[in-house]
Amino acid sequence: MKVLVTGTEGYIGVLLAPLLLERGHDVVGLDTGFYRDGCLYHYNSRKSPPSINKDIRLVTENDLRGFEAIVHLAELSNDPLCQLSPEITHQINHQGSVTLAQRCKQAGISRFVYSSSCSVYGLGSDDLKTEESPTSPQTVYAECKLLVERDVSGMADDDFSPTLLRNATAYGPSPRMRFDAVLNNLAGWAWTTGQIKVISDGTPWRPLVHVLDICEAIASVLEAPREIIHNEIFNVGDTGENYQISEIAQIVSGVFPGCELSVGNNGGDHRSYRVSFDKLRRKLPGFRCQRDAATGAHELYDLFEWIHLSREIFEFRAYTRLKQLKHLMATRQIDENLFWRQ
Repeated sequence: MKVLVTGTEGYIGVLLAPLLLERGHDVVGLDTGFYRDGCLYHYNSRKSPPSINKDIRLVTENDLRGFEAIVHLAELSNDPLCQLSPEITHQINHQGSVTLAQRCKQAGISRFVYSSSCSVYGLGSDDLKTEESPTSPQTVYAECKLLVERDVSGMADDDFSPTLLRNATAYGPSPRMRFDAVLNNLAGWAWTTGQIKVISDGTPWRPLVHVLDICEAIASVLEAPREIIHNEIFNVGDTGENYQISEIAQIVSGVFPGCELSVGNNGGDHRSYRVSFDKLRRKLPGFRCQRDAATGAHELYDLFEWIHLSREIFEFRAYTRLKQLKHLMATRQIDENLFWRQ
């Protein structure tokens, strides 16, 4: 299948594109290049696809001609970053993504795989959230994910098959590393300072998923028969990978010996949700998550040892989304609407 992957220079996309190439797909990437300044390590054994350097808001129907599927990852990618400018977040994450889907449909592309998030569940009881559970987005980031799901789902017909993937919180090594994701962040602090500090009281629940398991889930959806994935929502992860934040800290502490572990107060973050991933296992019996949080923590330990991770590198702006965008704005490389200046 000829596939366009948006966000190929991001945390997930830089791993997804080579994986799809290895599985025999014809892949082209697209990215605006916000995070090009950071490459934590080189993945020389992996193939890289040709890439289009473009903001998703500027993609035209002509750019999309000839593709059979789109995997859409390219959005502003976490809660703190999206709170920086809610209006711009809506322009990119909601309006930009829906317009991209409309142009894909006009270009005759039959499959549209959208990377959503389990953060749409927001908060709730201890019950496991399924794809049919009520949603309760607590942030602009989560609100936009839900709006895209609604609008893109409404476009489904005999010729256009969207699939909406609600990913759990990602972790694990990637060349375009994110140290603003919870397990990666705790592991980075453990290695560079010998301390694991949980800012909250540790009680909120989060579902986790390894970044490579997200990539393999996307590939499985692309390769599944249309009738299985047509206009479906799937939670992406494993039901056994629901953890309280304190449990995540303890897993990291067990892998990074000699660290001092501390837990703080609630800190005003009320997001807490546990998620069921049974539908994905049931509908795609060939797919299973292959990794758990402890595996990811061990991989990070080995990576940090290999590259001699320093605190300076760990805190480098390109590995924290909010820091990097603030830098690009402060240095006037991008304007107030997050377009590159000429």
